[in-house]
Amino acid sequence: MKTLLIEIGTEEIPARFVKKGMDILKDEFSKSLTDSVIEYDGIQGYATPRRLALIIEKVAEKQKDRIVESIGPPKKIAYDDSGKPTKAATGFARSLHIDVADLKISRTERGEYLSATVEEKGRSTVEVLSESLPRLITSLQLPKSMRWGNGALRFFRPIHWIVALYGERIIPFELDGIKSGNFTYGHRFLSPAAIPLKRPEDYVPALFSSHVIADMDVRKKTIADQLSLIESENGCHVSKDEELLNIVTNLVEYPAAVVGSFEDTYLALPKELPITVMRTHQKYFSTHNRKGDLLPHFVVISNTRPENNETVRKGAEKVLRARLEDARFYFSEDLAKPFETYVDDLKSVTFQEKLGSLLDKTERIVALSAFLTDRLSIGQKEHILRAARLAKADLVTGIVSEFPELQGYMGMIYAARSGEHEDVASAIFEHYRPRFSGDDLPTGEIGTIISLADKIDNVASFFHLGLIPTGSEDPFALRRQAVGVINILHERGYLISIDTLIDTALKSIDDSPDTRQESRNHAVQFFSQRLEFILSARGFRHDLIKAVLSSNELEIKSIWSRIDVLAALKQDAAFPGLLTAAKRVYSILSKTTDLNLAETVLTESAERELLDMANDVDKRITGTAYSALYELEAPISAFFDKVFVMDKDPAVRNNRLALLQRVRALFDSLCDFSRILDE
Repeated sequence: MKTLLIEIGTEEIPARFVKKGMDILKDEFSKSLTDSVIEYDGIQGYATPRRLALIIEKVAEKQKDRIVESIGPPKKIAYDDSGKPTKAATGFARSLHIDVADLKISRTERGEYLSATVEEKGRSTVEVLSESLPRLITSLQLPKSMRWGNGALRFFRPIHWIVALYGERIIPFELDGIKSGNFTYGHRFLSPAAIPLKRPEDYVPALFSSHVIADMDVRKKTIADQLSLIESENGCHVSKDEELLNIVTNLVEYPAAVVGSFEDTYLALPKELPITVMRTHQKYFSTHNRKGDLLPHFVVISNTRPENNETVRKGAEKVLRARLEDARFYFSEDLAKPFETYVDDLKSVTFQEKLGSLLDKTERIVALSAFLTDRLSIGQKEHILRAARLAKADLVTGIVSEFPELQGYMGMIYAARSGEHEDVASAIFEHYRPRFSGDDLPTGEIGTIISLADKIDNVASFFHLGLIPTGSEDPFALRRQAVGVINILHERGYLISIDTLIDTALKSIDDSPDTRQESRNHAVQFFSQRLEFILSARGFRHDLIKAVLSSNELEIKSIWSRIDVLAALKQDAAFPGLLTAAKRVYSILSKTTDLNLAETVLTESAERELLDMANDVDKRITGTAYSALYELEAPISAFFDKVFVMDKDPAVRNNRLALLQRVRALFDSLCDFSRILDE
């Protein structure tokens, strides 16, 4: 067994794709080795902006021998009418290097087919990989792949070299004119010469000697350690930004943290503005004092030797100064007129071709906010409607046009500067929450209402247009917004159903009840799927989730409360008996339409006892207390034991079924018991 090295050298890969590319290569190569029956021990991935690499330990020198059963052509075309083999049969035998007489007939789901069992001797690993590696590289499903020159190969970026080394032996193949070999390359500027590799074990140390840290985790820790050293030496706090740390890790091969500074005057800008300029546009880390105040210093991660730090610092400061000056200019220009005047400018910006302008969108948010305020009996209606009208106004300001990441935040700043109430201003920022998975929910009631209105309008509108998320595609982030709505309704405990919210939103964009109903059904089902996922992630059993979601409207507070109650009831030793009784009721009513109950027709004592208990239980169950359902078990069992439900007299039969419908309604108030699995 020997170590195997595969490296694909490229032009700079975008930082966000470096790890993803390594993971894809690792998964696909591991699968390829398994499919080829080549044993190996472990596989380690390495990646920088200029390379994706794998080192595979203890790779067998040949495939394992195996018995393979191959299916050939159908029997009806493999033999002629006289039973002699046709060209299809002889060709199949030839492809397997066996005699046609060794073929057999096998029965499959599709009918009778020729087959053969062949012992396949394992080939050498080098031979197998020489054939499979070109196919594997060209078949990788990479994001943002590109084709260059006249070649047909698609990859992240143009490939410049390929290393394929098994022990001390090169695995020979050619890909789009590039021959595999044992030469890698170091840092583009610091060590650009070719580096010969005698064996895979030399790879990581050889690159390190040539100013390349191949291991992403090591590069990341190197940067983190440098940031910590800067904190201790300068008495400051460098922003703890895991996402930015991951980005800069995959922007460089040889990281060096450099401290730069900018003029104090830029600290007069709203805090998040210079931070965004540094983080988003320049990939710099901001610094803060112990109170959290922004300091006029930053950290840039360079891709060169520490002795070049002064040059890097001066260049970074020059670029940042220009960006901050742009930000100050736009900020000053935006403040030149009252914030509310930007609302009228929204009519010149299209929200979506069939949904009108951003002003149309704003008016829908205002209408939904008004509906929610009235329906939920919330005060501050004047402030809610004011915030709803101003919520999108900052989208047409200079700052947000240049720095879209600051939408909402700049609206809050401009609203406050224009004299709006502080709750109105903060709601403009908060209505975008939650912006991503794990983000905070809106804390203020005004921002909460507008957040619900905005997100519900988005889901309803795009579903109405048929722009529904499919698979991994969700260009309008509707899944995230649906989850946000669910979490807000749960956290706030608002008593309003998703059905009502969607229906109300759709009325603003469609006058046809028929088409609204179809869109409503699809959207509500979408929310139901998101809620099912959330509840499952919180540990609730799948059958209990289905049972609760099957009854009543999609009212989040009620559903959450009922599944908590059901999960607790399920732990009771008496629950199996109750479940059996409930399922007897559901089973006999499976095909029954709604019937009217006539109490005077109930003549059997078991009928009367069941009705009396149902009426008593109905008075005692609430949204959080359903233990009274247990008292239905005995009268249900007695009813089925003593009463023949399907009486030949239609009036008697239908009345008994109506009684059972009355009982089932009590179970349905908690969930659909027929969906709960028996233990």
